[in-house]
Amino acid sequence: MATVENAFQYRGDLSQTALPEILYTIDRFQVPGVIEATRTGMTKKVWIKEGNVVHATSSDRDDSLGNYLQRSGVLSPEIYQETMAERERTQKRYGVLLIERGALSPGEIYRAIRKQIEAIVWSLFYWQDGGVVYSIGDFREPDAVKIQIPMRQVILQGIKRAPNAKSMVSRLGRKETVFEPCYRMEDLIELALDADEYKLLHLVDGRRSLFEVCTQGPHGPAENGKVMYAFQVLQLIRGATAAVADDGAMATVRPDRTGMQGMSTGAIKIRFKTQGDKFGT
Repeated sequence: MATVENAFQYRGDLSQTALPEILYTIDRFQVPGVIEATRTGMTKKVWIKEGNVVHATSSDRDDSLGNYLQRSGVLSPEIYQETMAERERTQKRYGVLLIERGALSPGEIYRAIRKQIEAIVWSLFYWQDGGVVYSIGDFREPDAVKIQIPMRQVILQGIKRAPNAKSMVSRLGRKETVFEPCYRMEDLIELALDADEYKLLHLVDGRRSLFEVCTQGPHGPAENGKVMYAFQVLQLIRGATAAVADDGAMATVRPDRTGMQGMSTGAIKIRFKTQGDKFGT
């Protein structure tokens, strides 16, 4: 098992490399580890194992389970104050305390913790800047409830939730840019694309421009643009570049799907390597 002292670490800056592109690179190499993102004194960590997000923590008190339950209306302000005071006194895990008090059932606590962890992960897609460290290793996540969200679904859903559509669409190129599909149907099933997402993807045919796809898609142009960016990051689509063939006719240059196409938008290129080349590529 890797330790902090000997693990390979990637360090980056979210103002230079977008989080979805970092996550895709991590998923592409299928290496376990922990993402630690830091901004203005706040730290959020995400544990990744076997291509899934399995846990997340945050130093922001707003991300705590108690605050989440109060914001979502599951706990009244009075119960929240009482149980938080009891937690300080007993040092018990908050979920355990709520079950013992009969405030919530174990099933309700599990669903709440899952939603809380997801909320921490989604919140990172709001960050336009901040430092990122990815430490490779089979680190043990905190002794708490685990979840499993496939990384590719995390990327798609996180991008859809991100508020800044303009910065994402700008990474796709100009409005005249033309994309073509390069996916397998198995990719779409794994991503659990819904009907609207599949409809948008179906508009990508190597002829329609980015502007046409975004304006003809099932939602508003900004929302369609965010999903198109997700498709590019996940390499479901690629740029179709016009070139002159030997006979003088116009041909389409189709980039190699196995390369780093789609990563030219500023994504990281990592050569993962740890002791014994366990994760070497």
